[in-house]
Amino acid sequence: MIRAHIASAKRIVIKIGSSSLTGSAGSSLDPRAVDQLVDVVIAARARGAEVVVVSSGAIAAGLAPLGIKARPKDLATQQAAASVGQGILMHRYTESFSRGNITASQVLLTTQDIISRSHYQNAQRTLQKLISLGVVPIINENDSVGTQEIRFGDNDRLAALVSLLIGADLLHLISDIDALYDDVPTKASAKRVSQVQSVSDIDERSLGGAGSAGVGSGGMLTKVEAARITTSAGIPMILSSLEQSGSALAGADVGTYFVAKESKTNSRMLWLAHASTPHGRLILDDGAVTALTQRGVSLLPAGVTAVEGEFSAGDAVELASADGRVIARGLVAFDSSEIPQMLGRSTKELAQSLGAEYERELVHRDDLVLL
Repeated sequence: MIRAHIASAKRIVIKIGSSSLTGSAGSSLDPRAVDQLVDVVIAARARGAEVVVVSSGAIAAGLAPLGIKARPKDLATQQAAASVGQGILMHRYTESFSRGNITASQVLLTTQDIISRSHYQNAQRTLQKLISLGVVPIINENDSVGTQEIRFGDNDRLAALVSLLIGADLLHLISDIDALYDDVPTKASAKRVSQVQSVSDIDERSLGGAGSAGVGSGGMLTKVEAARITTSAGIPMILSSLEQSGSALAGADVGTYFVAKESKTNSRMLWLAHASTPHGRLILDDGAVTALTQRGVSLLPAGVTAVEGEFSAGDAVELASADGRVIARGLVAFDSSEIPQMLGRSTKELAQSLGAEYERELVHRDDLVLL
């Protein structure tokens, strides 16, 4: 059976959503839910697995102490609730893990810790050290200081990026919706999808919005996107409810299992594809699109017809076809202000007219990943 290897996964990222930890909007953190999750982690560690937890719930946990009955829409109140809730959340995790003589640590991440290559590597080293010391890292987005422009937006994507960051064998998303369904789950005719062979086969039009409890920021769309990220990196994903979590990690046919692609990409390319933030776009002609997608070559100025946005040499940029379809992402070798004079010209011609430093690729093949 294709799920048989789940029980032998050595490194697991488990993400749990706010609604699974708090229940209805405005309610306090549910200690029983935390204990239930911790029991799953303890069982996984007992069979030799290393576990990292990505936990939502900081904002939701801070609502009741502040007398707020529903998740606030404005960023400042969300930050205030997160500031109160982070301490409550970690205190509860620390208490619960002590039942198994396990040390838990809090790791707060911002988008900069993922999109910046140097920060990415620092976060990677920290998590690897915690894991080697037998600690269970509890990761959350740093909601108390994040701004609207730099926030992940949901912890499903964060969990997927953390899975890439630490080279996980499995991502397990725990949600108040116990699986992916072939229609809106509230419909009587909706059927559970046991396995997804390819995320590209999913009809996203049938997927719903945020969690049913109203305290989360994600929904099924963000879970599918998390599956898209991990499975493309060779990491399978399973989605289930908290009640089914232990059975799901034991390989039982519950929830939805997303099959990983067989080939794995190196860490640097995974960062470039899924964690970097593009600062601009290069529009390619048909010949360049074919050369990149079929022959795996570098991008030369002769194949570029237009440049969009402002960026510096070394920034990540999107590479798009004439119809706007993004086919790749890469680290550009020139500033955006330098490129217009280079468009459509060969490197030899550029060297003759502009100097020897222009006789090179716009994006080298080693700094480019197809999407």
